[in-house]
Amino acid sequence: MNVEAYISSGILESYAQGELSEQERLEVENNLRAYPELRKELSMIEDVQEALLQKAAQQPRASVKLDLFAKIDAGLPVTKVVPLPVTTTSATNWKLAVAAAVTIALISSYLAYDYRDKWIKTQGSLTQLIAQNQRVAQDYNQVNQRLNQLETDLNILNNPAFERIVMTGRPNTPNALASVYWNKSSQEVYLSIQDMKTLTAEKQYQLWAIIDGKPVDAGVFDGSFTGLLKMKNITSGASTFAVTIEPKGGSKTPSLETMQVAGNVIKG
Repeated sequence: MNVEAYISSGILESYAQGELSEQERLEVENNLRAYPELRKELSMIEDVQEALLQKAAQQPRASVKLDLFAKIDAGLPVTKVVPLPVTTTSATNWKLAVAAAVTIALISSYLAYDYRDKWIKTQGSLTQLIAQNQRVAQDYNQVNQRLNQLETDLNILNNPAFERIVMTGRPNTPNALASVYWNKSSQEVYLSIQDMKTLTAEKQYQLWAIIDGKPVDAGVFDGSFTGLLKMKNITSGASTFAVTIEPKGGSKTPSLETMQVAGNVIKG
């Protein structure tokens, strides 16, 4: 027999309170003789019940005792005192209340732990989702910007108003190659690099337009960009475009010994 399950069934409490049938009572007594654990549990139950009964008992007033002895001395009949059955409802209710409180505490603890665990997992998933969405948004913005740039570049390349000036390498840089797209009407200048070496952080390339034999600054740039780069506007009259290497920020006059590429404007 599973002693713990038998104790948990509450049958020993019912036995102590006299609530069992004759057959159930005999069965419990047989089990009590067979299992010392049951006898120990029954003893504890009886002790608890006795303590509760003692606590619930009411002490009679002192005048009751005096009246009783006065009637005995006077030979008066004493009213028979009928003992009232002691109820164990308080004990039962107390046990039920304790059991309910323990059950609620256990359930509350489990729910709190379960909620916290789910909250932590959900918070982690939400953080990952937010980070992922941010990366997607950044990628989308970069792709969108790149597409806009490509669209702008194509419009310039396909616009007949822009003249292309191919700038080839000089003797010291035979493989260098770049192009200028110049709109004489709007004076806009765009630069495209096909092959230019990477410079140190202290140096930059500088584009020049030769107008009436004089170099005019058309802006500085690094050699790491792709597509078309907007440079300074150049008025009509340029005969040549060239690129030199200058200190970072550019120079007022070109360093001819560092010229990388140059190309003449086609007259027409």
